[in-house]
Amino acid sequence: MKPVSWWLGSVAVSIVLIGILIYQWAEMNEYYVKPTHLENEQEADAYIKTNWEGRTDNKQIPDHPLFKIKTGIFIQSLQFSNSTEVNLTGYIWQRYEDGVHDHIKPDASEIGFVLPEQVKSGNDIEPREVYRLHENGEEIIGWYFEATLRQPFDYSGYPFDHKTIWIRMWHKDFFRNIVLVPDFNAYEATGMSDIFGIENRIVLGTWKRKDTYFDYKPSSYDTNFGIPGYIGQTGFPELHYNVVVIRKFENAFIIYLLPLFLVSALLFAELLTISSKNEVSEVLGFSTSGFIAACSALFFVVMLAHIQLREQFAGTGIVYIEYFYILMYTVLVLASANTYLFSIRSNCLRGMILYKDNIIPKIAYWPVLLICLVLITIVCR
Repeated sequence: MKPVSWWLGSVAVSIVLIGILIYQWAEMNEYYVKPTHLENEQEADAYIKTNWEGRTDNKQIPDHPLFKIKTGIFIQSLQFSNSTEVNLTGYIWQRYEDGVHDHIKPDASEIGFVLPEQVKSGNDIEPREVYRLHENGEEIIGWYFEATLRQPFDYSGYPFDHKTIWIRMWHKDFFRNIVLVPDFNAYEATGMSDIFGIENRIVLGTWKRKDTYFDYKPSSYDTNFGIPGYIGQTGFPELHYNVVVIRKFENAFIIYLLPLFLVSALLFAELLTISSKNEVSEVLGFSTSGFIAACSALFFVVMLAHIQLREQFAGTGIVYIEYFYILMYTVLVLASANTYLFSIRSNCLRGMILYKDNIIPKIAYWPVLLICLVLITIVCR
């Protein structure tokens, strides 16, 4: 078989593998709607009735009358301060019916809600009441808030990851049987494909809005907070407002992936200079020491980029893109070993290394590299 046919086969296989890799990336970058998504008041009431009011394992529920407080939220700004914390500002409001909620309605000095996952930041200010309106037999109270929330975000799929930022809300009297329900009527649309409760022109940097939704998550605590007869210890429906953001892939591609591809191309160009023919070596300037020196320079380029990436995810496990760097380290070592064994005419793997001026490593370079990337992607998905 002629070398030209081998090169054509290598190119064809590489193109197919690139197509597979792009398809895998598109799948990894896809977001799927959560099944807990609540679209309207009827769905919220059905959830509460089925998963809370209808429970028979908690004998204390009948002794505590249920109160539902309509609650809404609007996010004005959102920023990730580090890998586990996000800063939010916005408004939260609640509706209290006259004659029904009078004894649980907060006065002017109280905040009607609690954000249990809030951590104190030097820049945060206490929530403050900004309006109190009365209409149609109910009082609407709104507060402006700034909060830093700490959450266990998953970065394992970086840069094809998305984040769900949840704002968990309790009523100020969380020891009572008070369930917060979404104020769906305050929004224009709350369907599966609608984005609501967040500023349309919000600046998210390397992120973009993908979805927002309300849902409930059942409580699970190993304490009663010292409150006798506390009924919210297990299975209590806690209201969550969720903001889904996905990463802008092009930023990470330019910063982290593009340099890796350039290093791979440069290393391949170095491999093409390998030859035992004096006239070819003189033209291409091939030398073992020069090749290893070039690999060393490329190694430091990859290492510095890897360190920069690792600093973003201190304390987290290995993220998807890091495996590319580990693979590149391996390829650099194998390429250096291949060149050294070729230069000394080693009997080790003699047939593969010396055959037709080291043609097998050259034509196998891109297919093997891309196969490894595809396999890494399959394992990490």
